Amino acid sequence: MQSRFHVAIIMDGNGRWGQRRGLSRSEGHLAGAEAVRRTVEAAPNFGVTALTLFAFSSANWRRPEGEVNALMALLRDYLLSDGPKLVESGVRLHMLGRRDRLPPELADQVAQVEAASAANAKLTVRIALDYSSREAIAQAAVTLGRAASLDAFDAIIDAGQGCGPVDLMIRTGGEKRLSDFLLWECAYAELWFTERMWPEFEASDLADAVCDFRRRERTFGAVPAAEPCAA
Repeated sequence: MQSRFHVAIIMDGNGRWGQRRGLSRSEGHLAGAEAVRRTVEAAPNFGVTALTLFAFSSANWRRPEGEVNALMALLRDYLLSDGPKLVESGVRLHMLGRRDRLPPELADQVAQVEAASAANAKLTVRIALDYSSREAIAQAAVTLGRAASLDAFDAIIDAGQGCGPVDLMIRTGGEKRLSDFLLWECAYAELWFTERMWPEFEASDLADAVCDFRRRERTFGAVPAAEPCAA
C-alpha cells in the first residue's frame, strides 16, 4: 500500500437531496455535514492519509444569499462542534481558498482549529472554501513568469492553494465534471462518480471507491506493465 493516499471529494447533491424530501436546500446541507463526519471517521480505515473536501467554490457566491449565509453558519458550527474532536483524534485541519471574503467569525474559527491541529499526523483534512483552482493556477503563472517549469508550478501551487497530487477524485450527486476543483492536482487522478447524493454517502461508498481505485493500473503516461513495448 502506498504511503500517501490522497482522496478528494466534490460533495454534490445536498440541496437536491433536501428538495426531493420536501425540505429546504439548507436542511440538505445540514444532512451533508453528517456525511462529512462519517467520511472523516472512516477515511483512515481505508488507508487514506489526506482528504480534501470541496465545501464552497468561488462560484457559489452566486447562490441565493439565504443559502450562502446558511452554509457559512453551518461550516462555523461544524468547526465549533467537531474541531476539538478532530484535534483529539489526531486529525490535522487545513483550509484551501480565499479567506478575505469569509465571515470574520468563520475565518477565525478556521484559524483556531488549524493552529490546534497543526502537529497531528493521522489524517490531513483540507476543506476548500471560496476556492477556485483556475485562480490558483493563474496566480502561480503570474508569480513564476513565462519560463516556469512544471516542477516550479507544482511547488508554488502546493505552497499557496494546492495540496499535492490527488490519487482518487470522488464526486457524488450524479454529475461528471470537476467544477474548477484541484485541476492541476488531478492531472493523473483516478475519477469515481456516483449517483448517490452527498447526504447519502456512507463509509461503504468510500470503501467501494477505494476498492475500485486499487484495481486500476496507473501508468502516468507510461506503458502498462503487462503490455510489451512496440519494436
